[in-house]
Amino acid sequence: MNAISYHDTVGKLQAPDFAPRGPFDALEWYALLEKHGARPVLAEVGKGATRLVLPLSESSDGMASLRHPFAFVWRPLALSGEASDAALVSTARALRGRTHRIVLDALPGEDATGERLAAAFRKAGWIVRLEQSDQNHVLETGGRSFAEYWASRPGPLRTTVKRKAKKVEIAIAEHFDPDIWAEYRRIYDLSWKTREADIALLEDFARQEAAAGHLRLGIARLGETPVAAQLWSVQDGTAYIHKLAHDEAFRHLSAGTTLSAALFEHVIDRDRVRLIDFGTGGDAYKRDWMERVRARHTLTCVDPRQWRGLRFLLRKAAARLARPRRQG
Repeated sequence: MNAISYHDTVGKLQAPDFAPRGPFDALEWYALLEKHGARPVLAEVGKGATRLVLPLSESSDGMASLRHPFAFVWRPLALSGEASDAALVSTARALRGRTHRIVLDALPGEDATGERLAAAFRKAGWIVRLEQSDQNHVLETGGRSFAEYWASRPGPLRTTVKRKAKKVEIAIAEHFDPDIWAEYRRIYDLSWKTREADIALLEDFARQEAAAGHLRLGIARLGETPVAAQLWSVQDGTAYIHKLAHDEAFRHLSAGTTLSAALFEHVIDRDRVRLIDFGTGGDAYKRDWMERVRARHTLTCVDPRQWRGLRFLLRKAAARLARPRRQG
């Protein structure tokens, strides 16, 4: 079995040998989480093609994927294929010496990450449960222009944009501007959303994405007044929709809808993206814009050979037995 190493800071981890598949598969993302208070446990096994890193966190209840609600997805940092599958089994075996329970959340269903992890932990002696816990709305552009895509949208959506588009001015920034960010923050605070507790993390993320050339920050203004804002990023052919906000006082303008249409046009016709990712959550309005839903899974792994793991399993079994059975 390959030896496992645990790192308590991203700075101690050598850069991976594989390219990130998105903004949340990069060491820079985990460095941001650490900067803003996360306490990582980075489990590393193997070298070269067999190298694998699991970004985890630790608590009295066990271990979990190191993740923030901003992130759309979590997966191991590894090369794909048989070599990394073997490294997953080695890591799963080694983790039994560290904890009795591991919960891995936001696993993407489209690349079978959950199934691979479940198979590895099961082979290593854990009892596992893989279940769908969320969903992810996406649009595959399929080489279409924005005009072709827009013609397929629901009639009420197209009518809203046609009627309201001229009421606001749209600007899309690809660099970080403190004044534009101040407008974004003001709109977010005035929107229907609760106050953003981690706005400093979000700002650092926006700055990081801008430095890499990925940022797309859209603002809709009524005259000099900003009334809607959206934070997107573009990377390797995918556009990610991170945050939407609008000023409730100007809801009648449908400025958020107009701004969404402008950003869709920007990333489809200018950035030529192949995929637009609307993040997690089953919000009904996403169906007007997107065309496919992908699963997000949670994997729970428990080691029955440890007393704490066995006790957890017995509690779960007792809870199931105590539930009233449905009649009929």
